Formats: sequence, structure tokens, C-alpha cells
Amino acid sequence: MTTLSERISQSAFDGARLRVVLLLDLYDGAQNQFLEVYEHMRRQVSSVPGHISDELCQSIENPSQWLITSEWESAPRFLSWLNSEEHVTMVKPLHDCVRDTRSLRFSVMRETVRSSAPGRPAEPGPIAASAPRRGDGVVRHALTFTVKPGSEAVVAELLAGYTSPQARVDDKTRLRRTSLFMHGNRVVRAVEVEGDLLAALRHVAEQPEVRALEAALNPYLEQDRDLSDPGSARMFFTRAALPAVHHVASGGPEPEGVRRHALFYPAKDGCGMALARLLSGQDEAAVGDPASPIVSSTVFQRDDFVVRLLDLQGKLDARPALALGVEGDHKAAVLARLLDSAKDGVPTTDEEISCFLRRSEMRLITDRRPPARA
Repeated sequence: MTTLSERISQSAFDGARLRVVLLLDLYDGAQNQFLEVYEHMRRQVSSVPGHISDELCQSIENPSQWLITSEWESAPRFLSWLNSEEHVTMVKPLHDCVRDTRSLRFSVMRETVRSSAPGRPAEPGPIAASAPRRGDGVVRHALTFTVKPGSEAVVAELLAGYTSPQARVDDKTRLRRTSLFMHGNRVVRAVEVEGDLLAALRHVAEQPEVRALEAALNPYLEQDRDLSDPGSARMFFTRAALPAVHHVASGGPEPEGVRRHALFYPAKDGCGMALARLLSGQDEAAVGDPASPIVSSTVFQRDDFVVRLLDLQGKLDARPALALGVEGDHKAAVLARLLDSAKDGVPTTDEEISCFLRRSEMRLITDRRPPARA
């Protein structure tokens, strides 16, 4: 049986406080403008639910380098704000001041608390999260966008036919896997990167074959964009971002006969995070069950849009309730209450659950992995 220590796992649902670190490199002469923008942002973000505090720091070695740290009650609180249109609007003025940014997010695991007793040293506080998780050095992320109705076949052909970019980005970063799915006119592109995600995304965007694909897609997109304009490109990819909020996988080599699937879950207004949490909880248990066909699961969520990526052995519908994420008492009823598309009542039989599963399954367009390293 897979033990907890053997699992590969990441999660936004640990219940720990979150520390966000934003590294910024300013344009020459932009410091005063940046400080004005920051003051405006600071006043706005202080009223966001879940925000605790933030700090602004300037490098003593390179004054053009700045650091913003913020603390949040939990990762879900931060992600809800990060994915909002309010956040997109708030950070717009920052782009005129900043040459480059990098955002890092950490669960607070321990903290040193100063003792109030005279003469007693400071001591480490309790673990804030349930337990440390074991990673695999891979960052998972997805992008999603919609195309004009009627263009789905053309878009699928374009996405399936492009030439993959070089996997090696630099000595520390490498593209590991890219999976493309469609559900109706919605496209989801999931990527796995060893190393620096931002460096990998920039590397991919600069490749001629990828630029040609993006240019070919432009006429079919519902949301206009101009990737030659940094502001337009930044806005498009900010709105297209679909963060991974939970990942769990059994340890060790991948078994034979594993296939990748994606399921689409449109949540009711305000229910996206609860839906993602429900699916993540089931998959935590499933990966630890030796009888389960699920080898790994990644849940992506933005607002009320949830995608669940599954690597599993055998057919998707061999255990339809498990594949849909509702195996166990009352889970189907809970899922039905959270789904925007649940208009046919609560699925109770295997046949009804299989029908739900077929409606949720996304069409696989391409799933590419570079050759193994020599």
C-alpha cells in the first residue's frame, strides 16, 4: 500500500496560513511611480477577505530590486482574490513600472514566537499545516480559453498538429509534459515543468513554432488578443491562468497501461473552491488505495471553473463513481448541489453516474512528453 511519505503531493487545502513573495525588478527611474502605485494597491488589498499583512522591501545591493511579502489566512482566500477581475484591474498600473516579476507562494509550516517571559528564548511554534508534503520537483499549471462556436474542429486540428518546442529551457528547467483537451469550445492546456515555470513559459512563447500556432489560433478566439503587445499578452494569459490547487500521485515508476483523462466541472456561482476541495479529498484517499486505478490526480480551479486531470489504469468508466469523484456515501448529492450543469437530478445508479461522466469528459487533443534524458 502507498504510504503517506511515498506520495507526491501538493495542496492549497492544508488549512495553513500562506506567505506570498513577489520579487520585482523596476525600470530605471520608476521608483517614485512604483511607490505611488504600491500605496494605492496596499489600501485596496487591506480590505480583501483573508488578507493579514504585507511588507515592502528594497534591496540594499541593487535598488531597482524590490520585494513585496504578504500573509493570508489560507491559500484558498488568496487564490480567490488572485483570480478575480478586481485583482487584474488593481495590478494594471504596476506593469508600467516593473520590468520583471516572480511570484512565490508558501504554506507557513513553523514560526518562531518570542516568549513573553523574561530570560526565556524564543521557541518554534506549532506546525500550521497538517504535515509536510513530499514533492517531485515538478510545477503544474494550466491555461484555458474559449474559441468561437463552430471553429472547434479547425482549432483541434491546429492544436494537434503543431511542432513541440525544445524540452530543455536551461540547466535547471525542462518541459516535462504538455496535455491539450477540449470540451465544447473550451480549450485547456496543462503543462508540467521541472524547474522554473515562468522561465519555461517564456521559453515556449519565444519558439517560432509556438508563435506560428498562436497566430493561427487568433482568428478563432472569443477573446481578442495581440501577443506582439506586452500589455495585451499579459492580460490574456492572466485571465487564461488555471492554477493547480491540488495534486497527489503514488510514488515510484508509472505502471503500464496508464492513460490521461480530463474532466470538466462547471460550478455554481461561488462554489468552485468547494467543488475543487471535494474532488481533491476523494483523490487523496483513492491514491492510497491499492485497489484504485487512479495513479495521480491534479485539480485545477479558477473561480467557478474546475478541471480534474486523471492518470489511471484501465477504462475511465470501469469505476464511474470513482472516476467522476463521487464514490462514497452522499458524495453524488454533494456534487450535484455544487455543479451548475446538474439539471437532471442526483445521479445514484452506475448508469446515471456514467452519463454524468460522459458529459464531463474532455476530448484529448494531444498529450506530449519529450524523450527521456540520456
